[in-house]
Amino acid sequence: MKSYRAEAELSIKTGTEPQVYSVEIWHSKPSYYRVNLKNAKKDQSQIILRNDEGVFVLTPALNKSFRFQSDWPQNSSQAYLFESLVRDVLKDKDAVFKSTDKAYVFETKTNYQNNNVIPKQEITFSKKDLAPVSVKLMDPDQNVLVQVDFSNVKFDAKFDKGAFDTKRNMSSAQMEVPTTAEQDKPFSVLYPSDVPQGMERKEEKELQTSSGKRVIVTYNGNKKSFTLIQEKARVSATGTAISVSGEPVDLGFTVGALTEDSVTWSYNGVDYMLAAKGLTQEELLMVARSVYEKSSK
Repeated sequence: MKSYRAEAELSIKTGTEPQVYSVEIWHSKPSYYRVNLKNAKKDQSQIILRNDEGVFVLTPALNKSFRFQSDWPQNSSQAYLFESLVRDVLKDKDAVFKSTDKAYVFETKTNYQNNNVIPKQEITFSKKDLAPVSVKLMDPDQNVLVQVDFSNVKFDAKFDKGAFDTKRNMSSAQMEVPTTAEQDKPFSVLYPSDVPQGMERKEEKELQTSSGKRVIVTYNGNKKSFTLIQEKARVSATGTAISVSGEPVDLGFTVGALTEDSVTWSYNGVDYMLAAKGLTQEELLMVARSVYEKSSK
């Protein structure tokens, strides 16, 4: 296999309502990738790109691209990348295997930053051509939290010269996704629905900035603390790539940047920063992943 392109539906079942995304995956050996994630309403779209210049996350609605010094996608499991699934099967000496009429089914360990939350996955490959059919990521009680269903997998696909070019991808994505124009519209403050045991919300402050309001919410307890900062995202006038430290991390509803003690992301025209003291990366990601819907205060 020199390359492939595939489409998939990604369902995340951790909140009160499942979130559904359409995913378009392109890969050309050795290390070109383009993963386009769109939510069902098609108003939130991001592209993860890997090319000769590095690893980028593009957010077309804000005209922003973030550049990572990262070995993504080699550094952890990626449920929508075929070769990552194969790697997980090969790595797990205790993988469970069964064969059905049309498919080969493996149950393997995952390799995520928070693999206590989703330690296992069930991966199904087609017997006909070994293409991926589905992936189910499961919690310790075997409940499916994330599911990927593949369609239209095409091996040895042909790509034109600029298929993985950063600028070209940004331009074409912006033709589909409207730029966030509602700069002056107030945003709703979101609160995490999952926090580590014993932690409570202690303080909420609102500051006025040149671009509107900035809301700072602080939680603490059990010798741990974290601060969640929210403010209106600004559309970039220049569109130049912003270098970020950390690793690209899939939060389910968007792609963020993870460092040892912080996660940053943009969602629905709002910038979020979560900074923590005393939290493990698993706890940090658990909190970040739960900040996407209005929860009761």
